[in-house]
Amino acid sequence: MAAQLRARALGLPEHPVVVIGHPLATKNHSQVQELVKNSLEELVHGLVSGTANRSEPIRNAEASTRVAEDKKNGSRLQVEGSISEINSYFYERGWTDGLPIIPPLEDLVLEMLQAAPRSAEQSLGKMSPLNGTVTVEKVAINAVMAGCKPEYFPVVLAAVKAVLQPQFNVGSITTTTGGAAPVVIVSGPLAGKLGIHSGTAVFGSGHRANATIGRALRLTMRNLGGSIVDTMEKSTHAWPGKYTMCFAENDARNPWEPLHVELGFGPETSVVTVAAARGLHTMMEGTQETGMGALETLVKSMTAGGISGYYYQRWGASYVVVLGPEHAAEIAAAGFGRTEVKQYLFDNVRLPVSDLKHRGHWGARCWPTEYEGHGDDFLVPLVADPDKFLLVVAGGDGRHSSWFQAWSATQRATQVIEASMAFEVQETT
Repeated sequence: MAAQLRARALGLPEHPVVVIGHPLATKNHSQVQELVKNSLEELVHGLVSGTANRSEPIRNAEASTRVAEDKKNGSRLQVEGSISEINSYFYERGWTDGLPIIPPLEDLVLEMLQAAPRSAEQSLGKMSPLNGTVTVEKVAINAVMAGCKPEYFPVVLAAVKAVLQPQFNVGSITTTTGGAAPVVIVSGPLAGKLGIHSGTAVFGSGHRANATIGRALRLTMRNLGGSIVDTMEKSTHAWPGKYTMCFAENDARNPWEPLHVELGFGPETSVVTVAAARGLHTMMEGTQETGMGALETLVKSMTAGGISGYYYQRWGASYVVVLGPEHAAEIAAAGFGRTEVKQYLFDNVRLPVSDLKHRGHWGARCWPTEYEGHGDDFLVPLVADPDKFLLVVAGGDGRHSSWFQAWSATQRATQVIEASMAFEVQETT
């Protein structure tokens, strides 16, 4: 069904579809050969006749069509009932993430739009994989549903625009079995003004800005891009980032320049950076008392089997490394700046070919050609270059740091947050 919906989204509703059964990884060589033979026969039939030998009926076709509707303005619905009944109405149509939503009443959407730096009908692009048209108004609807305050809306818009940048490859996040979701990092003065949390329990609950900004992005991806389990969502497990994952830098305890300055923006500029991640790995180091000791333990936590990035450096994915303030202070005291930390990680977060060979994604590896031809002792780096590590200081007290495992078929994207005039006046009065 996913292929049929994708064809429909591309304007090819009658396009022949060949279904290749999953899973493939558990089949032996002869079974794969038989599958290829049968699939090729169907493929030739489809090319010659214009119809497939078989097809799957599109379940919930009405809802699937609504996802990919190419309208610039959001539809108006008249729904009566209690808050609980309205939530049930939205849930049954696949418009929620399973959590309760704020009904997007027209006055609430208009209030959200007052904080927008752009007009309601402006198109921001198409949300893959089902290519729904993303307008400012449609994002506002999803932001209301997520529980955002209007003043958060410029950040939500920036996050949506970031995932729509071509290199982010937003459709791959939905359709991969790898379970990726966007990590939203807010850097700049606006983060503090909006109360985007950066301290204790930074990835946890209880922080409205963090919870609702990340959720608004995910609802937009779900409702305009078709990120739904019954259709395009194919994650084997997924992770809670599929609900929300948004946080800010801990500026007060960051020993280095802010992330947005490192990325080339001015100190007064606020930006959103999004990176696709498959999950969060937390490490602790409470025995070593030096910055070098903390870095050594961080490296050990990133050098294990089953990490897909060791096979896909050429795609340019970024790994988000979040240093707890205590570790960051010790590392800085040991003479490391941002550049030196990333270089150290690049030089040491490596695995020998012998650990990667005939495991993981070995057969589909996509790494630089110069890696080939070396012996089993050759050390393969996790990323293509040091700048593919995105270094952030966040969290509270404690001897902990974390890193997000990247989804390999994507590159990070950064977008400047455009504050509306109404919001700017509100901030200065």
